[in-house]
Amino acid sequence: MASVIDKAKSALGMKHDELDMLGHKIGSTGYGLMGLTWRANPPSQEQSFAAMKESLKHGANFWNGGEIYGNAERNSLHLLREYFEKYPEDVKNVVISIKGGCEVNVLKPNGSEENTRRSITECIEQLGKVGKKLDLWESARVDPETPIEITMRTAKEFVDAGKLGGISLSECSADTIRRASKVAKIEAVEVEFSLWATEILDNGVAQACAELGITIVAYSPLGRGFLTGQIKSLDDIPEDDMRRHLPRFQPENFDANIKLVDDLQQLADKKGCTPGQIATSWIKAKSGKNGLPVFIPIPGATTPERVAENCVDVDLSDADVKEIDSLLEKVEVKGERYGGVQLKLAFGSTPPLKEWKSGGDL
Repeated sequence: MASVIDKAKSALGMKHDELDMLGHKIGSTGYGLMGLTWRANPPSQEQSFAAMKESLKHGANFWNGGEIYGNAERNSLHLLREYFEKYPEDVKNVVISIKGGCEVNVLKPNGSEENTRRSITECIEQLGKVGKKLDLWESARVDPETPIEITMRTAKEFVDAGKLGGISLSECSADTIRRASKVAKIEAVEVEFSLWATEILDNGVAQACAELGITIVAYSPLGRGFLTGQIKSLDDIPEDDMRRHLPRFQPENFDANIKLVDDLQQLADKKGCTPGQIATSWIKAKSGKNGLPVFIPIPGATTPERVAENCVDVDLSDADVKEIDSLLEKVEVKGERYGGVQLKLAFGSTPPLKEWKSGGDL
């Protein structure tokens, strides 16, 4: 029997590999822009543009960036503006989601009305210079000191005024999603979801999104490169790479976690594909089925070759999915997704509005 999602796609005349976002057709795989501006040695503009072009060639026209991906002088918004200046014909072909809401040049969420207004305005102005409307503004994490209702109320003003397409959330709890949805329509929620990060299936986030009809944007679908099969030992990760600081990449956890990749490699060999392609296809095989919401993975890549590889769909049968699920039950992932402050912000919640003291009312 066709699922509700499949019936909806049929009614819209959409291909199986197409989704709907704000009335635009988008591919079932998106493209994460973080690596193009937020790293010690970002790729050249020429290489970045080639990778971005390649994503469109393969239908990955949902682009996810951030004003936090770099700094105030150079981030995703600057790259996008430059890209559209060179390729104005692509303005209409891309749906863009931009994470914002952190204090300028500081990775600290600030969901106050003032900072939310600043962030959205600056994002709109940057893209407006090349005639591109901001499709989605996304709260980058949530401010643990400001009720989500305050942030959403401010963002909704821009949607109501026709200046912003819609609103998204990221790395938040199920409670935050439900509270935010009472104030404004939430189009998407970006959270980590992959073969080694399945927390959302158990902590209520996936359930809340399914009930509310919210698409989940799955970041790090390749486990920060771990699930590609390209990382065999810690020596394969550069000394200055941020992954060196993440718990799951620490020596005491690495060897245990590589077991999952070894098992995936065996299935990939049978399918004639890469472990990474199995990883992203598993996410899409779960999309809209068995009470789950729609998922769109957004693997990042800095070269056209890697973009093309990430966009390959592998046909996974129900038996294949069950086999992968059984692997996940047998292999325990070691280590937290983050450490320190970022771990405290993971699946974040905000203070109840009724207990929040301010000079204004919602």
